Amino acid sequence: MDFKIQTAELDGLAGAGADALIVVIGGEALPKGLDAAVARHAQAAVKLGDFDLKAGQALTLVQAEGVKAPRLVLVASGKTTLAAARAALAAGLAQVKSRGAVSAAVAFAGFEAALAESLAEQAALAATDAVYVYRHTKPSAPAAPKLAKVSLLVGKADLKAAKAGLARGQAIAAGVELARECANRPANHATPTYLGQVVQQLGKTHGLKVEVLDRKAVEKLGMGSFLAVAQGSDEPLRFIVARYDGAPKTVAPVVLVGKGITFDTGGISLKPGAEMDEMKFDMGGAASVIGTLRAVAELKPRLNLVVIVAACENMPSGRAVKPGDVVTSMSGQTIEILNTDAEGRLILCDALTYAERFKPAAVVDVATLTGACVIALGGVRSGMYASDDELAGALTAAGDAALDPCWRMPLDDDYAEGLKSNFADVANIAGRAGGSITAAKFLQRFAGKYRWGHLDIAGTAWKGGAAKGATGRPVGLLTHFVLSQAK
Repeated sequence: MDFKIQTAELDGLAGAGADALIVVIGGEALPKGLDAAVARHAQAAVKLGDFDLKAGQALTLVQAEGVKAPRLVLVASGKTTLAAARAALAAGLAQVKSRGAVSAAVAFAGFEAALAESLAEQAALAATDAVYVYRHTKPSAPAAPKLAKVSLLVGKADLKAAKAGLARGQAIAAGVELARECANRPANHATPTYLGQVVQQLGKTHGLKVEVLDRKAVEKLGMGSFLAVAQGSDEPLRFIVARYDGAPKTVAPVVLVGKGITFDTGGISLKPGAEMDEMKFDMGGAASVIGTLRAVAELKPRLNLVVIVAACENMPSGRAVKPGDVVTSMSGQTIEILNTDAEGRLILCDALTYAERFKPAAVVDVATLTGACVIALGGVRSGMYASDDELAGALTAAGDAALDPCWRMPLDDDYAEGLKSNFADVANIAGRAGGSITAAKFLQRFAGKYRWGHLDIAGTAWKGGAAKGATGRPVGLLTHFVLSQAK
């Protein structure tokens, strides 16, 4: 997608040259100063009952008199919030892409100037999302929409802010697209080896330091918990470490850790067959931190970032770990594996211990960890846990700014009671109640030497049903969070 900023005041929108002019109108009345030709057509449509200034309303006019673009698309957002504007633009782009337009000019009318930067960011994200089509294993997929050029029309006063927002939006959009592409590929294509190759290619493109460790190297590190999950599969594991160095070595890095279970059968604690195909998305955490790495590498902020991905399959076989087995983690703590389908925390705990060597400013792990989080928060907000209020506040603010929201969950010590074991230092599951919380409490045992956050994205990383596919979340949240740490 080719994006650019075009200077155009609100009263001069009609002169924009493009196959379609999309005007997103905020509020319950036409804003003052709106281009006369655009306002005239909007007023006439309202009078005829063809258009209403309410959220979800969209109207396409062809060869509208006084408007240079052959298509004028009017879209109402109702509220003047960033989320409402993004939803309205998505509706407008749907009108345009289905009509074969190659270029579109986009203007927001009736929104506060303070939103100019965020509106530009969301415009890039909405446009990229509108034209995304998965086709790696589907040659028969419909042709991608022709829409290839989007110009954002902004007044001179908002030009600087819009440029900054558009640059950030383009980088995040590229990261989201990479995360979606990785997660959407079936497990026989998106293997641990494949994830390692993706990160190595990012390293070559952006000058990153990348290490991809094999089983022998992981054994040498003493990652007994990670190895236990991987031992049931014929597919080789990979432990991936990538470094973006944008600040002096003396600056402590932010570390992102992603769960990379490229397929999860549940192991010996086998999952039900229905919808098991969706367990190819169980590497959504890995996909999101890889996507964030790409976004950050393109933006080149003055900070240091380390991305860690523990990648393997969780399969049943004669070699697979069994319920009741006890393994020794890299930290030295022993773990009684009561349920082999609680495997994500078993690979993450060793990755969290490995993160200690970087003396990090903060560590955030990201994982499609528990069905319990889906029950608690659905597909709207990711579950967020943090060891201190400042980190929790930064993650919440990042999610809100990115329209990729999370919700802080509790970490009371009482929740860890169910993880006690008669045969090891800790069990890998507790009872069903509070399952997302007890999973977080398990991880917290291995993250005591730094500021730690955990995002449970089981409800937000992908959609099922007719819209089945990866969302690319929480690349937006993570990118905003990492950028905020540069301050």
